[in-house]
Parts: sequence; C-alpha cells; structure tokens
Amino acid sequence: MSQSLCHMLNIDYPVIQAGMAGGATTVDLVVSVSEAGALGTLGAAYMKPEEIRAAIKKIKAKTTRPFAVNLFCTSMVDDFSNLQQVETVLDVFREDLKIGNKVEQYQTGDYFEEQFQVLLDEEVPIISTAFGLIPKDKVAILKKRDVKIISMVTTVREALLAEEHGADIIVAQGSDAGGHRSTFDMKEQPNGANIGTFSLIPQVVDHVNVPVIAAGGIMDGRGMLAAMALGAQGIQMGTQFLTSKESGIHSAYKAALYASTEESTVLTKSFSGRPARGIKNHFVESFEESGVSPLPFPSQNTITSSIRKAAAEQSNPDYMSLWSGQATRLLKENKSAKDIIEEVMEEYHQALKMVKTNNF
Repeated sequence: MSQSLCHMLNIDYPVIQAGMAGGATTVDLVVSVSEAGALGTLGAAYMKPEEIRAAIKKIKAKTTRPFAVNLFCTSMVDDFSNLQQVETVLDVFREDLKIGNKVEQYQTGDYFEEQFQVLLDEEVPIISTAFGLIPKDKVAILKKRDVKIISMVTTVREALLAEEHGADIIVAQGSDAGGHRSTFDMKEQPNGANIGTFSLIPQVVDHVNVPVIAAGGIMDGRGMLAAMALGAQGIQMGTQFLTSKESGIHSAYKAALYASTEESTVLTKSFSGRPARGIKNHFVESFEESGVSPLPFPSQNTITSSIRKAAAEQSNPDYMSLWSGQATRLLKENKSAKDIIEEVMEEYHQALKMVKTNNF
C-alpha cells in the first residue's frame, strides 16, 4: 500500500472518488467515501459559488475527514458561431420531448474566480482540477496554506506541466475513463488524447517525481493491484460510484449503466463540445448522423442543458448524457460507497495474495 500518499492526504486507503460534475457527487457521497477512509471529492465545476459554499458546509457538518473539491481550469468563453445549424438538430429533440424552451440568447456562466475564493474561505484541504492547471498566482496562495493540489492529465507532456506548476499529486487518466477527459489543449488535440490507462500510467510514473494516481476503467481490487504494479500509488474511480446508493444520478441512468457492456460506450462531443465517453443513445447517434459539428465547450453544454433536464424529468435516457467508463460489467449493484471501498480493498488483498502464491 502507498503509505506516502495516504500520509500526504491523511486518508487510510489510496482510493479517490472522482469529482464528477453535474450532480453525481452529492454531499452524502463525498461524506460516505471520506468516512470510509478514502478521499471523497465534490464535483463543483458547474456549481455556482453559493452552492459550493453550502455544500462544503454540509460536508464539514457530517465529517471531519479530508475531502477534495474539483474545478475546471479552462476557458469558459462562449462560441456560438455555428449556433443556427446546431439548433436545427436540437429542435428535433425538443419536439420529441415536447419542450419549447429555446432561449433568445445563451450565455455560459464563468464563476472560476468566485469558486476559487469560496474554497479559500471555507479552507478546503485539497483541490483537484480538470481540463488544465490552476494559475500560478493561485498556486502560490494554496502552497502558503498547505492546500494539496491534484491535477488530472492525459499525457506525459501534461503531467510534466502539472508538476512544473506545483501539482502535489497527478491523476493519469486513460481513454478508458467515463465522462470528460482532462486533455489541456483542445485545439491541438480536438478529439482528446486517446492513450489507454495501462499504457499511460508507467510512462507518467517514469517522468514525474510526485505520486501518480491511476484512473480510467479501474473498478475493483484487481485493477488497483495492476495499476500499483505499474507504479501508481493509488486509484481514482468514477463510474463505480455512479451506481452507489449515495450517487446523485437519475434511476434511468443507473439502469442504463447496469444494462451496458464494454461495447456500449463511445467518445462523443455531442452533449458538451468536448470529447467524453458515454453510453451511446438516441441523442448521440442522431446528432452525429446529422453531420453538424457541435459548438465548442462550454457552449454546446449550455445549449443542450434544457434537453438533458427535460429528459431527466421525463425519465427518458435517450436524451441524457450517460457518462460511463468501459468496465461496466464490474459495477457493484446497490452498494453504499463505504461497501464499495471495503470490497475493493478486500479484492486488492486477495489479488495480491494470489500473485504472491502464484495461485492463478
């Protein structure tokens, strides 16, 4: 086990719950994970500052264990240059859902400065990032306060940048991972970096001097042992926690996860404008068959939000963003986050025992 990582984060087990934005990471999920001895993470990227503050206060009221808050570090400037063509496709979906709430003018909120200030005000002990790196002036503030910085990367080059910018821990996220990957430069890599988890981990480990966490398709103790054999000091899991009792996702989303296999997911920009791995459904299939290019992130995410909201209200998974990794056959059904962590650790020890005794 990685005692150095656990000591750094003040946790018992080197397991991080991914900071999944959009409502999946409830207060209860974060608390349950942290109370179990792992690191719970609030996915706060889409939350308004006052919502983040309220959630942090609730977490602190329920646990004294460490937790993290995850933010996006990327431009939130809108680009609606292709809006008319995209709206033509989305209007068909709106008609199917019987909603007519297209607005005259869209605008994505950019709350990063205020979000960051809330994390300082509330003395959050650990901050994790996606899509880029915390600006250096803010890193200096965090270092003075001994706030740990976790940066998610998808290439060795990004890992080196993260270390240079002061990351205390690096999450190496492979293309197996569900949802959005953390590729920094979407102009240079418009489809994101597509490096598999177990190809990425040892290469990142060999090039940085900070602890590396493995993420992407790791769902049990066997995957944890494999990742650590390649030099990772811990794992990050997202999809495995989506079906936990404390998860905030819709029941229809959970059902789709249980019904999926390793062949069910695709990489798509249809929902948000950034490549993300999710279960292929009618929305993804129809949008991509239209031949229309989605707007860049975050604009595509903004204009599809009403469709996703209506789909949830109608319990219609055909129009939901069903983010998922590639290892859904390994989902643990109807478990609490605490039970998931305990099972993963037991699986890890059993797998390690088998390796030591050559009892395959």
